Amino acid sequence: MTAKKTNFTYMKTIKGPAVFLAQFAGNEPPFNSLEGMCKWASDLGYKGIQIPTWESSLIDINTAAESQVYCDELKGKVNAYGLEITELSTHLQGQLVAVNPAYDIMFDGFAPDAVKNNPKTRTEWAIQTVKNAGTASGRLGLKSHATFSGALLWHTVYPWPQRPNGLVEMGFEELAKRWLPILNHFEEHDVNVCYEIHPGEDLHDGISFERFLEATGNHKRVNILYDPSHFVLQQLDYLSFIDFYYERIKAFHVKDAEFNPTGKQGVYGGYSDWKDRAGRFRSLGDGQVDFKSIFSKLTKYECEVWAVMEWECCIKSSSQGAREGAPFIQNHIIEAAERSFDDFAGTAINKEELKKILGI
Repeated sequence: MTAKKTNFTYMKTIKGPAVFLAQFAGNEPPFNSLEGMCKWASDLGYKGIQIPTWESSLIDINTAAESQVYCDELKGKVNAYGLEITELSTHLQGQLVAVNPAYDIMFDGFAPDAVKNNPKTRTEWAIQTVKNAGTASGRLGLKSHATFSGALLWHTVYPWPQRPNGLVEMGFEELAKRWLPILNHFEEHDVNVCYEIHPGEDLHDGISFERFLEATGNHKRVNILYDPSHFVLQQLDYLSFIDFYYERIKAFHVKDAEFNPTGKQGVYGGYSDWKDRAGRFRSLGDGQVDFKSIFSKLTKYECEVWAVMEWECCIKSSSQGAREGAPFIQNHIIEAAERSFDDFAGTAINKEELKKILGI
């Protein structure tokens, strides 16, 4: 008896191109309304948008958490332009879940006036707002959410002065304590929390991500927003990172960067402005990121993600970056193979023949 050859593994095609609206939202049309930005994105060839929840002109996150009707109407507006919502973002609110006092003044700018100059109340507001985004994500049928972890330990990232014993462990214990109620809330709504691994956050590389994952009891909703640009600036191997963590990569920012060290500066940048730093973000295609290998690995590992352009460049204009972004991503998306390339030479399985080949 023979059986059909079945050794081919089907992969999934990455979705996209999409764009994160945060860097483009503004006070002038078309960037001051959801409909305006949807038309703008659609006209440029994007198929999805990632919505920053702190932009009230794009979404009322509190209403979205309370009203399915509001969410249905919001989704309908986006779909009317041939677009999908990829994720909601609470990068700024997530940052405020954990703020070291050294950064209170600077990060207060992310908070509403009612909670400024009151770190405890600000933290409570941030936690509730991120929870609201989890509820809204569930109502919108989204599976992933983009955010920052915040940081209690970042000011000690370089071990001078020496860190006291137990400090790192206590820091991650407290970070997990603040995030666990949020993670459990997202679990109730079947949505993944995707932390952008980013300098300035306590989750800034693979080891720190693992520390947090362990501190949360390996919570299934602790996942990763993969952005290779931040790894270029840290001189971290962004390709092998995928090999280690592909099972946790549930969101993807397509952002380019370059690192050009000199005899005068390296990773820390000498407090220089962005355009003068050794490491700086670039528009897509202008930096050093090997996107061909990234898209290959994410496709190989069947990462179900949207390829979302996050534009940040200190040289090229945002309008040119936006125009170039959609075709750049589209040209890198791999249409996953649906059959093996050597199927033409395949044969049906014949167990007796296989035994003869093996000599058994």
